[in-house]
Amino acid sequence: MAKNNSVLAINASVFLLMVGVGLIVALLPQRIMKLSASVSDVGLLASAYAIPNVLLQIPLGRLSDRFGFKSFLVGGYLLCGLTGFLYFMAGTPGLYYGGRFLQGIAEVPIWALAPALLSVQCASEKGKYMGMYNASLHCGLTLGGLLSIIDVRVWPADGPFLLFAGLSVLGGLITMLFVRDTRTHLPRPVTAMGVRGIWPMLANHINLLVFCGITLYGAGYGIFITIIPAFLISAKGVPQSAVGVFFALFYVGLSLSQLLAGSWSDRRGRKPAMISGLLLAASGLAVFHVCRYPLFIVFLALAGFGLGLFCVSSMAFLNERVSPSLKGTISGAFYFFWGAGYFCGPLLLGQLGNSGDWGTGFSLLAGLFAFELLACAMLISSDRTKRPVCKKNTAGHIKGNSISPGPRTEASATDSGSAETCRRITGPGFEERTAGLVAHFKRVGHS
Repeated sequence: MAKNNSVLAINASVFLLMVGVGLIVALLPQRIMKLSASVSDVGLLASAYAIPNVLLQIPLGRLSDRFGFKSFLVGGYLLCGLTGFLYFMAGTPGLYYGGRFLQGIAEVPIWALAPALLSVQCASEKGKYMGMYNASLHCGLTLGGLLSIIDVRVWPADGPFLLFAGLSVLGGLITMLFVRDTRTHLPRPVTAMGVRGIWPMLANHINLLVFCGITLYGAGYGIFITIIPAFLISAKGVPQSAVGVFFALFYVGLSLSQLLAGSWSDRRGRKPAMISGLLLAASGLAVFHVCRYPLFIVFLALAGFGLGLFCVSSMAFLNERVSPSLKGTISGAFYFFWGAGYFCGPLLLGQLGNSGDWGTGFSLLAGLFAFELLACAMLISSDRTKRPVCKKNTAGHIKGNSISPGPRTEASATDSGSAETCRRITGPGFEERTAGLVAHFKRVGHS
């Protein structure tokens, strides 16, 4: 019951926050344009958010592994609330940039640490619950975007900023009251806090391959919400209503695919879901730009569906490749690479678009997704065909297939599973039963 309440609170909090984000995301560029009348200044809003958000992912993940997830999550929600009040009072571009900088810091734990916490609380179904969390996040963004259309006619000009602040604080209170922080019951990290302590995790060739795919996913996500709408209007000449349909289908497809991908990858393995997502993304991006309306909307929706499949399955895949004391770190690394792609992808493709070579840019991106697909298919082993090996060295605990005495040490994960999977295979109470058998045989031996 406590676990269910905690999961519900985590999802409800992020849904409320993202409703607020969806309300204000379209207002901020308008405010900057009114104050400075410069399109380049609008671009600074993205940079002010992205730079701290990307740079703090891994350090904050590392700190959460040592001190727990919940306090950072609550702090993130409350800082988002402070950001909303700053937007409400802002009268100069500098205050809006400062607010976006704070928002970039505040959303680091919300994006990265909540999935890590769910992976610890729901170890046997981590894909399912990670997918639910990401779906709740994008459903909130979708609803907030729809409400922003109504809000323009109903609310005062600065009303959405106050609503964003209130929803953020409410999310923080829900997290504080109802979310369990299981990190306090897990072993503390035994590796160094600096780069040397996490370098083996980042430099592993399989992890690095998946990180490359996550960078492509971030680039694709950024291109979908920035470059593709501009391409549809300027090159395809579609009406604004068609762009609205595209956004709605993109977010709905992303949410549905993340819900499906988690449960599917829990049952069938991470690799098939990752490969399917990459295939759909590559196919949709390769074809949509040569199609007419409304057919290109269909291919874009398929590509968005593929991005969602790859997102959740790759997140769960990486999560299973580290020990419990590195869950926050690996989640932070996921969003570090995602943010790098999100920041650089639209810039690079935008340069090709400025020269009128849209087709080459989209085909090149589709080719990179196809190359990642082939590399994953060849280099990643099927994670459902191997059973994890438990590598604990404890008094009366498992070490391989034998019982080995010795001091208790941290569980280590293998390429095909993790410490949680080991516990899932052995079942609840297995270690206690094993210790009891050892004591029984010792008594028999003495007698």
